[in-house]
Amino acid sequence: MEMRNHTPATMFLLMGIPYTKRLENVLFVFFLAFYLLTLLGNLLILLAILTSSTLHTPMYFFLGNLSVFDIFFPSVSSPQMMLSLMGQSRTISYQGCACQLFFYHFLGCTECFLYTVMAYDCFAAICHPLRYTVIMNPRVCTVVTLGTWMGSCLHASVLTFLIFKLPYCGPNEVDSYFCDIPVVLPLACADTSLAQTVSFTNVGIVALLCFLLIFASYTHIIISILKISSSAGRRRAFSTCSAHLTSILLFYGPVVLIYLRPASSPWLDSVVQVLNNIVTPSLNPLIYTLRNKDVKLALRKALFQGVPTCWA
Repeated sequence: MEMRNHTPATMFLLMGIPYTKRLENVLFVFFLAFYLLTLLGNLLILLAILTSSTLHTPMYFFLGNLSVFDIFFPSVSSPQMMLSLMGQSRTISYQGCACQLFFYHFLGCTECFLYTVMAYDCFAAICHPLRYTVIMNPRVCTVVTLGTWMGSCLHASVLTFLIFKLPYCGPNEVDSYFCDIPVVLPLACADTSLAQTVSFTNVGIVALLCFLLIFASYTHIIISILKISSSAGRRRAFSTCSAHLTSILLFYGPVVLIYLRPASSPWLDSVVQVLNNIVTPSLNPLIYTLRNKDVKLALRKALFQGVPTCWA
């Protein structure tokens, strides 16, 4: 291994998205627009769920949790990116970089777990409608939600510990607009094989396990839908889970492209992460409300009749 200066790094330099020089103003408008759209859309969904008693069901309980994480997930990287695009410092402290990586994987893993739980919720609603309220009772929903948070915290803690127990002594240029494993780990001035193996295995196992559980749930859902005799009933059953299925596809695509590819491309990784971190969280409110009459009705009541009257 090439000898390096072993002075510990105290900060990192975020290089931004590769090959986007002189596009700072365009990128700033892009990031700001999608970030504000994400905040507005997910806050509106939370408002609808909190103020409408008809939405106090397991499905919307998990959707509310998803909206909370869709607010915080882009907030891990977007503000720092927008500051650098405005000409502010592109440096981030060693501790700040570690925090970014931890919260990125904590929130991302929690979202992955939530999609899995929501798939099981769809399975219970369509395949066992008469027992649905027993299967997805409030205690089960609470325990499952707490379990997703705790499991994600453990997942992110292991990854952050492995990455930042390594010495970093230069160069300190991160080939992205935020700190993540594929761009931080190559900067370590020590053997990274253990951290690479464990992080690849950890992310891979979590993503694969969740995917298999979601696949199993939807296999049973499709079989149950095909058994419905009326076409109207089949359409109604499918529309119940179509929004969730669309969100899953948007979520898993970037995960596979970034973490489960053998070779890394800084430009492709940055573009895919922009889609995953900023675009997808802004689309989820549209996906879950465009064809959902209950959410649209609750939003109209909350916005045009006033919040106090919704609690009456």
